[in-house]
Amino acid sequence: MPHATSPEQGVPSFNGEQLFVNDGLLHPEQVGPLKASSPDMPLEELRRRYREDGYVFLKGLLAREDVLKAREEYFKMLAPSGVLKPGTAPVDGIFDSDKDAADFPGIGAGAAGGNGKPGAATAEKFVDLALQAHYADWYKETFCKHPVLWDMIARISGWGENTLGVRRSLLRNNTPGNKAIGVHYDQIFLRHGEPTSFTAWVPMGDITRQGGGLIYLENGHLLGREVEAEFTQKAKESGLNDEETKNAFNRNMLSTGLLADGPREYSETFQRRWLVTAYEAGDVVLHTPYTIHASTINYDANNVIRVGTDLRFVDKSRPWDQRWDKDYKFNDGV
Repeated sequence: MPHATSPEQGVPSFNGEQLFVNDGLLHPEQVGPLKASSPDMPLEELRRRYREDGYVFLKGLLAREDVLKAREEYFKMLAPSGVLKPGTAPVDGIFDSDKDAADFPGIGAGAAGGNGKPGAATAEKFVDLALQAHYADWYKETFCKHPVLWDMIARISGWGENTLGVRRSLLRNNTPGNKAIGVHYDQIFLRHGEPTSFTAWVPMGDITRQGGGLIYLENGHLLGREVEAEFTQKAKESGLNDEETKNAFNRNMLSTGLLADGPREYSETFQRRWLVTAYEAGDVVLHTPYTIHASTINYDANNVIRVGTDLRFVDKSRPWDQRWDKDYKFNDGV
């Protein structure tokens, strides 16, 4: 097949394109545009957007060549697994469509439940290489500690020199047609600290709207707070202490720690749109701990593999979730 084909036909979701999530095709009334911001805007305006929208989508914050260099290093590492189309450059990240995408599952998409090791034995080499990329110097010491990103968060948060990039991060790939990321907000996984962290989602390469990028629920940061507050109140009324409440919250969600696997049904339930966009190398989205988000299934027309990373930042002078002070590994309990 020339590229991953969509599983059904129907009315375009947005801008003439069909956008699929884990539970099907998004309807036009369920989709809207993600609002872009320039990093050169006044700081107070960026703070206002982050506070009122629950995110700020910074176009071209990072140098494009810095992002593409990291993408190239990533696919050089993964190339021995056979994931790339023969004769293509690693930086392009083109999936070999003669292979079965099920043998190349993404880390952290919930395919195995929680953050366990995804895929069957046939996926082992690919998955192991994807995990090893988390520990490589080009990623861990260079990309994750990009000074431009640190400086932006230090300024927009007001934390200044107290800004700390958390050691644990999640470097995700999504090959065409494979399972997408379900509905969640990040405080679910950072509950042992104050709800003040910043997540920087950094697309490592260009991602078309149909290429599996993140989508954000409109005013989802407000709904996330409501979900959290409602559960906390019920837990306290049942007699649970604070520590028991933290653990009980995740036990009452999906085994993956998600609010829901299907964004389409979630949109229907709460009557809110998913905000979408195309991303370019150098773009960064900052979002709050309660901002509800998910991703589309990657049906990129050119079989481009979607890669992105979740980087978290905290105020090191305040209590934060110390469980994250370690490198990512499977089944690490976070």
